[in-house]
Amino acid sequence: MKRLESLKKIIVLWLSFAGLLLQTGIYAYIWMEYYYPIISKFTLRLKFNQNGHLAMFAIYFVLLFFFDSTYGGLKIGYLKPMDVFMSQLFSLLFVNVITYLQISLMNGWWLEPKYFLAATLVQLLIALVFNLICNWFYRRVFPPREMLLVYGERSIEDILQKFASRKDKYHIAKCINIREGMKAVEKEAVKGYGAVVLWDIATEDRNRLLKFCYGQSIRVYMMPKIPDVLVKGSDQLHLFDTPILLIREYALTVEQRLAKRLIDVICALILVVITSPVMLITAICIKCYDGGPVLYRQVRCTIGGREFKITKFRSMRVDAEKDGVARLAARNDSRITPVGKFIRAVRIDELPQLFNILAGDMSFIGPRPERPEIIRQYVEDMPEFVYRMKVKAGLAGYAQVYGKYNTTPYDKLKLDLSYIENYSVWLDIKLMLLTLKILVKAESTEGVDSTQVTAMKQEENVEEKHGKDE
Repeated sequence: MKRLESLKKIIVLWLSFAGLLLQTGIYAYIWMEYYYPIISKFTLRLKFNQNGHLAMFAIYFVLLFFFDSTYGGLKIGYLKPMDVFMSQLFSLLFVNVITYLQISLMNGWWLEPKYFLAATLVQLLIALVFNLICNWFYRRVFPPREMLLVYGERSIEDILQKFASRKDKYHIAKCINIREGMKAVEKEAVKGYGAVVLWDIATEDRNRLLKFCYGQSIRVYMMPKIPDVLVKGSDQLHLFDTPILLIREYALTVEQRLAKRLIDVICALILVVITSPVMLITAICIKCYDGGPVLYRQVRCTIGGREFKITKFRSMRVDAEKDGVARLAARNDSRITPVGKFIRAVRIDELPQLFNILAGDMSFIGPRPERPEIIRQYVEDMPEFVYRMKVKAGLAGYAQVYGKYNTTPYDKLKLDLSYIENYSVWLDIKLMLLTLKILVKAESTEGVDSTQVTAMKQEENVEEKHGKDE
């Protein structure tokens, strides 16, 4: 099993490396054939030898590697083929724009962009075909991992659906309830499965199974509870002759808060200038559709539970909540106008929140601000929900990048806590880049349906009843 996993990593590494070389090769061609002759002709002092050209190719390769690593473009076999392709699409666009600006600066004036545009189209075509071939090869060599699911009182329907969505990579071969006894579970776990999945079982049983699987060299997939997320973000100390984990009482240090605020102000000002034409057109479209107000203001909660009025472009009818009852947007919600459906899909409705950021009520990255009424509903069954207000609310966040609109509140809480407990400036920058990618994913804005609302409530009740934080 260990040899197979090592082989898998080596193959993925080489496939990723080959893909990067192919894309760099296209750039090398247009550099040598088109751009370098133009630059060297008009800038006589700029003459490159072989090492100079190799340096240009190396810079491009490193940039492409950085953005592919950030977006997930190197995760062949781990992500779905189209997810890998979309990641590489964003990476190529970023790198080609940066490189075009670089060589234009070297020339002293703008260069003809048509060669870069043609190269980008060729690179995207190569990326699409290469990913499909790599995925086919990967699936033929490495079939789905056969796994044993160990569960407790909570329904397994949700987790089975999640794994079924990646049947190309995972297959739940058998499910066993922890009530059958630890001996029965341990006996089943050693029957040659590729991994064991631990799904909502008591902490004492989970710890015993973890140690058993570790001792037997069995891979384990474990869904963490809230204390697990907090422990993961702790600092390890060496004060005595035993390891100590420090979980701090505050979320961000003074230095981190200052750096975060500086990034927020600079980025918000830049985006207000860049998107001002889009905001103007959006305002005109909303006004022309039904004559109602352009902006929609609503009370939300930010750091420490402080209330503020969030500003968005109105995407629903004026009388969307005429009964005064707060509710989440549902899938195919009839309250959403045609204009609203479009601006929600591409997230244009969120742009006025840039002014909330400048006002200091929000940050670019952080847990999405919820309405006080909805928070009170969640807190009734999930008191830990208030933990996500240890930092400012955000325009986008960890839960938006790695979750969906209809991800359950408990799972969103764990994602937001992962961000809070592992905060760094680089993490903010990475999430900003990844936010651009989720703008084109429909499921990130998909509403909840009526059955999901009920399921969310039932899930929170089960978590509370059976001690999700044992």
